[in-house]
Amino acid sequence: MANISVHIRRSPLWDFRPVTVRLTFLTMLLACLTTALPVFSQVPAENPVQAESDAAIEAPTQPQEARVALAQFTTAIENREPIDHVTFVASDVEKVFFYTDLRDLEGQTISHRWLYNGTVMAHVPFEVQGPRWRVWSSKTLIPDLIGDWTVEIVTAEGEVIAAETFTYTAPDA
Repeated sequence: MANISVHIRRSPLWDFRPVTVRLTFLTMLLACLTTALPVFSQVPAENPVQAESDAAIEAPTQPQEARVALAQFTTAIENREPIDHVTFVASDVEKVFFYTDLRDLEGQTISHRWLYNGTVMAHVPFEVQGPRWRVWSSKTLIPDLIGDWTVEIVTAEGEVIAAETFTYTAPDA
């Protein structure tokens, strides 16, 4: 009978000695980071402090255009975000909120101008204190004021930069 011997060579990926495991892990991590680095550098920073430091390093670009990123009516705000988007509200709802997410209007005074059937019912000014500023105002609704409600987002100069409307309706019969 012939003598057969089998030699199994362990691959470095299956070598579980602590030094080998660490080196394999660090090599894979370094490969992932160097591949992903160009992608991460193109993503704008969410943190305003980080965004400012990145802007100082990058070449000058065109200034960001001030804008309203989101404006909507909602029945509640949770964690500084609207929970829903309403365009029709039945008279059994007691309060409605107008949520606004503003970009690049830092240092300006912006107002929510509440109108009922074209008549100004409230004017709520606020100071924008950051590059992304979320604000909301609310209106307690009474059944006598059935009809169209509009909120205009207005600059200090009186320019309407956005507007949204919802209809306050009588309950179904």
